[in-house]
Amino acid sequence: MNLHTIHAGYFKLDGGAMHGVVPKSMWQRVNPADENNMCTWAMRCLLVEHNDRLILIDNGMGDKQDEKFFSYYHPHGDDTVESSLAKAGYTPADITDVFLTHLHFDHCGGSIKRDGDKLVPAFPNATYWSSQAHWDWAVHPNAREKASFLPENILPIKESGKLQFVTTPEGEEWIPGIRIHYVNGHTEQMMLPRIDHNGTTILYCADLIPSAAHISMPWVMAYDMRPLDTLNEKEKLLNMAADNNWLLFFEHDPKIACAGLVRDDKGRIRIGEEVQVEQLK
Repeated sequence: MNLHTIHAGYFKLDGGAMHGVVPKSMWQRVNPADENNMCTWAMRCLLVEHNDRLILIDNGMGDKQDEKFFSYYHPHGDDTVESSLAKAGYTPADITDVFLTHLHFDHCGGSIKRDGDKLVPAFPNATYWSSQAHWDWAVHPNAREKASFLPENILPIKESGKLQFVTTPEGEEWIPGIRIHYVNGHTEQMMLPRIDHNGTTILYCADLIPSAAHISMPWVMAYDMRPLDTLNEKEKLLNMAADNNWLLFFEHDPKIACAGLVRDDKGRIRIGEEVQVEQLK
């Protein structure tokens, strides 16, 4: 197995929304806001070379939305999924599986591209993986979350005939070397892949722990549908990670891609040493 960090660029989200009840005087020191209270976040995906499969976990927001949409989120930076794949020696056509942790636009928007007046899969030879419960939640969204589920990102996947649902039980192997954890605080049945890479375990945190700062228990996004569930899910998985020396892969941290955990002298879990997944052997 080989791992590659895939950069889909950066974007901006409201600092208060991303940090929930945490005062700005605290989070401003970690991720400074601009004059509009917007903070920069990464869209960081993971490519897994595994036997004869090439698995892309999430794919950013894509580039098919209109100027008005992008004006809300200010995508920036030189990186794209395509350019990152090229650095790893691949093209979108090489991807065999697209694993979608959930269907919010900044995680699945790159799944579909425009081809003239048509919307088609951006990874033409891939199977797209979601969970049944989350798919149903996304195509029948509640009013609070509706703006994050864009039909043009979601429905063409099913129409293409390439959609499959993960049916793996909690904590069990989806395929050899990759286990799945389901969490429901951020959105219904978000899937977190847990990857066994030659004896090193990496948890892809998606939006349960979007950045290293969100390891702290009170740091729960205002975007989360069930914040108390998020607290419980974070506590469970962070303790598992700390006790078993897992690494955490952060999808949105603007600086830290992957790191271990340590416990301080009071037993609290804190960020540890940063790690480059490409250097894991």
